[in-house]
Amino acid sequence: MTDALHIETPLFESPVLSELAGRSVWLKLEALQPPGSFKIRGVGHACREYARRGATRFISSSGGNAGLAVAYAGQCLSVPVVVVVPETTTERAKALICREGAEVIVHGASWQEANALAQSMLTDSDAFLHPFDDPLLWQGHASMIDEVKRAGVVPDAVVLSVGGGGLLSGVAEGLGRNGWDDVPIVAAETAGADSFAQSIDAGERIELPGITSIATSLGARKVCEQAFRWSQERPVRCVVVPDRAAVSACRRFVDDHRIVTEPACGASLAVLYDDLPALENSESVLVIVCGGTTSTVADLQAWL
Repeated sequence: MTDALHIETPLFESPVLSELAGRSVWLKLEALQPPGSFKIRGVGHACREYARRGATRFISSSGGNAGLAVAYAGQCLSVPVVVVVPETTTERAKALICREGAEVIVHGASWQEANALAQSMLTDSDAFLHPFDDPLLWQGHASMIDEVKRAGVVPDAVVLSVGGGGLLSGVAEGLGRNGWDDVPIVAAETAGADSFAQSIDAGERIELPGITSIATSLGARKVCEQAFRWSQERPVRCVVVPDRAAVSACRRFVDDHRIVTEPACGASLAVLYDDLPALENSESVLVIVCGGTTSTVADLQAWL
């Protein structure tokens, strides 16, 4: 992608996880993106496109990684950014977004309320950057699979975390455009933020009454329609892990790879560390280490 705002992240086989899982485990280190997560791939692509169409301000509703990615993109493109965050947003997340030069507005007890305010602020010259439900986001996220293909790695399965479904939708698009339609996606969530798994069990998209998991980056009460559609069109295996397993996986990952991730990412890592059955018959596994910036080592120690 010409003039992309994201970087091509490292891809390497993890000796520790490969030995532990008894299979080749490849890590796509999206935690090393400049704003700290995979979000900048899709957000950067969308922001460039919206700026090309004439947008003079970006507005987003996110208390975490998506808002930070929009703020970063806006600074890179010299476009003002407003991020509306819910009251539950941490001081650390707000500070990180402000550091990128964005205006932060705190509103509502949940993302839904913050999103409603963000939508009400839009003018004809603004562009709205949704955290996960926009085809431009999926196109940008798909670039990580392009990079894996160029590196010559052919996975038997892709492990990723699901919140609103933007990452899953992008990876599915990337797998399709690289001729890997038969490669299953292992979709990991934490209990209490498992709207995707519950939707698949129900055969229709369901909305959680609330988020009870500490993995707030997975805190979409309802996944986007495109993510649910992909689950009907290609092989997807759902895994739901407890918060404790996700946090434990994050802590072990720090020890093994010296990289801090959020519990949302830990849900995916737990699939490997706990050698869950979703990976049966997979000799080569790709893990999207999606990253996240709102958790610290101190947080991981306090949660476990």
